Amino acid sequence: MKIRAIVTGATGMVGEGVLHECLQHTEVESVLIINRRPSGITHPKLKEIIHSNFFDLAPIENELAGYNACYFCLGVSSAGMKEPEYTRMTYDLTLNVAKTLSRLNSGMTFCYVSGSGTDSTEKGRSMWARVKGKTENDLMKLPFRQAFMFRPGYMHATPGLKNMLPAYKYVSWLYPLFKVILPNFVSTLAVVGQAMINVTLKGYERNILEVKDINKVGNQ
Repeated sequence: MKIRAIVTGATGMVGEGVLHECLQHTEVESVLIINRRPSGITHPKLKEIIHSNFFDLAPIENELAGYNACYFCLGVSSAGMKEPEYTRMTYDLTLNVAKTLSRLNSGMTFCYVSGSGTDSTEKGRSMWARVKGKTENDLMKLPFRQAFMFRPGYMHATPGLKNMLPAYKYVSWLYPLFKVILPNFVSTLAVVGQAMINVTLKGYERNILEVKDINKVGNQ
């Protein structure tokens, strides 16, 4: 099986890291990235669509069929956001894209980047965790071939990539220490990308992948 993947969020840190792994992997045949602004990345496998409104995919819908994987790495920080705004940008946006892709690509594996601490009950005190939990729960109800919820913690950046979050520049030197004292909270962007590719090719026993699952699958 050759993977034909759609990657969202490729101008962000996680999406760029996942895209990098896809472009290097021999089982990935082609990659489509959908961005609000140009990524500046060129590669023989890569096609890019610039599209600003993820709530209205109708103008590009005819270009979204024929793929068997989506690695959804698009997201916003909840910092400073009220719940309705964060819900719109996290739950509503993600489900709109996912519903369109599941309708167009019945054999698709959908991988969603959530976060460590996500609340599957949707009832906890943490606003972001409740919204992410609802997003995960409803994604798993869609008619994808497979759907996997990735809950990474700290992700060590891939050397040479450009979209590292500012805070990571100040803490990345602590990565060797994090690996020792917080082994179930730490992975790398490379491992996250490899894990998405591996679950697409081989499946996994759980739909929700915590950090230890991500590291297990990504290092196969």
